[in-house]
Amino acid sequence: MTGIRVRSILAVCALACIASFATAQSGAAVNVSVTVHANEAGATINPNVYGQFAEHLGAGIYEGIWVGEASSIPNTNGYRNDVIAALRELKVPVVRWPGGCFADEYHWRDGIGPREKRPVKVNTHWGGVPETNEFGTHEFMAFAEMIGAKVYISGNVGSGSPQEMADWMEYMTSNTVSTLANLRRQNGRDQPWEVHYFGIGNETWGCGGNMTPEYYANLFRQYATYIKAPPGHRPTIVASGGNDESTRWAEVLTTNVERDLDAISHHYYTTPTGIWKQKGNSIGFGEDQWISTFANTMKIDEYITNNVRILEKNDPKNEIAFYVDEWGTWYDPEPGREPGFLYQQNTLRDALVAAINFNIFHDHARRVQMTNIAQMVNVLQAMILTDGPRMALTPTYHVFHMYIPFQGATVLPTDIRAPTYSVGKTRVPSVTVSAARDTSGNIQLALVNLDPNREARVTTNVKGFDAQRATGRMLTANAMDARNTVDAPSDVKPAPLNATREDGALVLRLPPKSVTVVQLQ
Repeated sequence: MTGIRVRSILAVCALACIASFATAQSGAAVNVSVTVHANEAGATINPNVYGQFAEHLGAGIYEGIWVGEASSIPNTNGYRNDVIAALRELKVPVVRWPGGCFADEYHWRDGIGPREKRPVKVNTHWGGVPETNEFGTHEFMAFAEMIGAKVYISGNVGSGSPQEMADWMEYMTSNTVSTLANLRRQNGRDQPWEVHYFGIGNETWGCGGNMTPEYYANLFRQYATYIKAPPGHRPTIVASGGNDESTRWAEVLTTNVERDLDAISHHYYTTPTGIWKQKGNSIGFGEDQWISTFANTMKIDEYITNNVRILEKNDPKNEIAFYVDEWGTWYDPEPGREPGFLYQQNTLRDALVAAINFNIFHDHARRVQMTNIAQMVNVLQAMILTDGPRMALTPTYHVFHMYIPFQGATVLPTDIRAPTYSVGKTRVPSVTVSAARDTSGNIQLALVNLDPNREARVTTNVKGFDAQRATGRMLTANAMDARNTVDAPSDVKPAPLNATREDGALVLRLPPKSVTVVQLQ
């Protein structure tokens, strides 16, 4: 490869400073080799792998997205201007709504019509606070249109009925003169909406009804029968699946449901300790919980592999997709905050968690056709944190932005040789990698250096592609729990990356605890 160029002298200086800091902290770099097989195409990465999730939970919807027209916070028709602009920049492909656990206590008729006449309910799942229903079907659909995203609606199985679900679908999608279609028009929407994805319940093993897979499979068959839309506009139907290493939900669904099953969902949350009642802190953690978080994150690879094995056996034509439609980090509540609002700080560690997950999802691109991080704003591993009129983009936001070129790209096989990184008995790869050919024909290379102490010197060979230049961005910081706040919103942000050519190979120097995305042209 020839002609590798740096973007600017300032970029070189910035990287040199980072490398100097890393060397001062840890000494010698570790050597890693990566081979990209550009002449061997894999599966296409569905853009929906970068999907989002917005639930009526804490300040996720109210304040995070919706402030109302009368708010002093700058808004357009009630939607925060700053948040909308940030999400547009992220090119969000799809948003899942209204839950989560909230979905199975949500009755869609409460969220239509004049806002001042909508009933006020209690959000029994999340904090026991009033739910004004000010943000309902029309508000969500308009929000999705504003940010350019498809919609994934979660239907109420736990406390709803097939009739209620059928009526909601008719209200949203009918182009007839039925009473429900005319009610939609009366409420301000003349043309029907496109409902791209529809989930039959949520976490039916738990908050969605505490069901067995066998019982739910029969309910799925019943409810899915009544999900009707105009010809050519039927949504992708998603079944509620499992949440751990078990493959029982996938097995039961694929052997007991003969029709309407387009995808099976799976939920998995990363905790530092692996103990649900004492998860670990979002900040102020030591290196033991730094590495344990990554080790627990990587379990999703095994869970996907095992479930896909069931799908390959029972669905050899690859007609049923696998959706990880809730994933991300979950920590103990921050002191002084309402535990039920699930607000947590978002640090550099979370950014690496996101990148590790993306690299795993790419490896399973043939079956993993959608994932939805939990959640979009102010909840769990959020893209954005707000405080009144101010907001901050999190390190996780920046990783999503760095990975945009992978949306719709074709996975390329890679071989990697990297040492392990260990603390005590916990061991993980020091570097993970993913490569793909983007829709413009360029090769995208994503690398995560999990080691917080040592730089990684990565020698990359690309077979079947004559790269003329390389440009990229890298995300890192001095502290493992470095974060952005509304008072300091730019402490953690991407910087341009320099690449060199040595003996015909591309050489990248990855600072400790970093995410890097490089484009080869």
